[in-house]
Amino acid sequence: MDSLVALGTGAAWFYSMLVVVFPEWFPAAARHVYFEASAMIIGLISLGHYIETKAKSTTTQSLQALINLQPQQAILVTEQGEQVITLAHIQQGMMLRIKPGEKVPVDGVVIEGDSYIDEAMLTGEPIPAHKIPGNTVSAGTINQDGSLLIKATGIGSQTMLARIIQMVRQAQSSKPAIAKLADQISAVFVPIVVVIACIAAAIWFWFGPDPKASYMLVVATTVLIIACPCALGLATPLSVTVGIGKAAEMGILIRDANVLQLASNIDTVVFDKTGTLTQGKPSVQHVVSFEDDESALLSLAFGLEQYSEHPLAKAICEYARQYNGTAANIAQFENQRGKGVQASYQGDTVHLGSLSYMQELAIDLSVAQSTIQYFADQAWTPVAIARHHQLIGMIAIADPIKASAAKAVKALQQMGIHTVMLTGDQYSVAESIAKQLGIDQVIAQVLPEQKAQHIEQLQHQGRHVAMVGDGINDAPALAQANIGIAMGSGSDVAIESAQMTLLNSSPLAVVNAIDLSKATLRNMQQNLFGAFIYNTLGIPIAAGILYPAFGFLLSPVVAGAAMALSSITVVTNANRLRFSKVRYHD
Repeated sequence: MDSLVALGTGAAWFYSMLVVVFPEWFPAAARHVYFEASAMIIGLISLGHYIETKAKSTTTQSLQALINLQPQQAILVTEQGEQVITLAHIQQGMMLRIKPGEKVPVDGVVIEGDSYIDEAMLTGEPIPAHKIPGNTVSAGTINQDGSLLIKATGIGSQTMLARIIQMVRQAQSSKPAIAKLADQISAVFVPIVVVIACIAAAIWFWFGPDPKASYMLVVATTVLIIACPCALGLATPLSVTVGIGKAAEMGILIRDANVLQLASNIDTVVFDKTGTLTQGKPSVQHVVSFEDDESALLSLAFGLEQYSEHPLAKAICEYARQYNGTAANIAQFENQRGKGVQASYQGDTVHLGSLSYMQELAIDLSVAQSTIQYFADQAWTPVAIARHHQLIGMIAIADPIKASAAKAVKALQQMGIHTVMLTGDQYSVAESIAKQLGIDQVIAQVLPEQKAQHIEQLQHQGRHVAMVGDGINDAPALAQANIGIAMGSGSDVAIESAQMTLLNSSPLAVVNAIDLSKATLRNMQQNLFGAFIYNTLGIPIAAGILYPAFGFLLSPVVAGAAMALSSITVVTNANRLRFSKVRYHD
């Protein structure tokens, strides 16, 4: 395409210079200069390239955001005491102290202490993991409340975070560049136009009227000008720019212009679960009392959990506050880390915690078997409450499904798109949620570094995959997929790794994005077809095919006007995208 631009503008400028310097060489009707045509052609093509370049953005920031997760220093524990060392000096087998609020510098095994580790930035899961001696910790995660002594097992490029960084880099570099339709057309169009211009010039030179050289130059210049593909050059970037602007209005930020063309071919959408299909925040779903009324049970639970830092405890307290509950007065509070809590209430011992904690205390759960089964069917986490070693109630906590998730899945299926849920959760929980949403395929119990592999497997099956996620663990998968779509509420790394970001974090925005992409591709094809037709129909006339029968020879001025008109048509058609309607609302 650039070759034809150079030939067309060069011919127009060279012709104009000859007219200025040697006007007597040309017939009176052909004494026109086309300097402004050269300037306009180059200006329009440059504008198209600028728009296209501006629409793209670099992906190096995603890697930098990942690298920034690792702290630069760590506390080394030796027989001589504790000392601060840099990350580069950490070696395998070293003992490191992780204080509350600090990031874990390397992968390791807990040797001493227990604490809750916030792994949300790595796994996407909202509930911190309880770590005790023997458990592993990963670089970049955050220690919440306890002090840990860990033994370094993975340093430098051996850490999970480093492996994820490497996978993101590989996925980004292996992504094939999308050939523009305009370039594909021009690959055939340009050589043909040059050959036609040469043949027409030769015919006019050998068989044309006098002055032969003047007619030959006029015909060759006219052919090159009318065929100059400024409309072809504008067709794709203009549609893309309007499409990107319209997407922004719909709450969809697009980082890569190629996405609008890619998304129209998507036949498989893979959803991460937490924060994408679910809200990413634990909340109380149901309260069951086996003795007192629910308000009394909730008051007791509030009293017990108000002293706990566990995320599930916070969910119970928040639920109680919403219903204006008051916390029961308890005494002798004890936190049974990883199990539950124990306290004294009105002279009785009360316990609150997991089912395994209740079984450990030999508390009879038979009265709650149907309730436990119901909670399991709903993929809810049960919290049991016992008083004087008698089960008195249960509270169900879960990460609720987004209201628009089921609607989004159904809309995608109506578009003929296969839906997949990819999650690190237990298969039973994932299957239950997938059943509620009507998702076609479930891939569960997936480690963070395996997500990209599952995307690659789907691609090997011939599928065009869009990955929707929000956690750091989703970053390699987002980069590996044909299109990465990040939730605006997700981690910075996920957003940086994706070509699309959904500002309102609604799964329905995925449907709207694909819908808009299809409309944009149709608009691109219309623009390319229109530009191509203008040039194709104009070339024979410019070559002088009508001269023998009608004595009509197209002037370069008219050729320039036709070329400009094709550009105006492209711009007008591209702007029709601005009137696209959002089909799916929450």
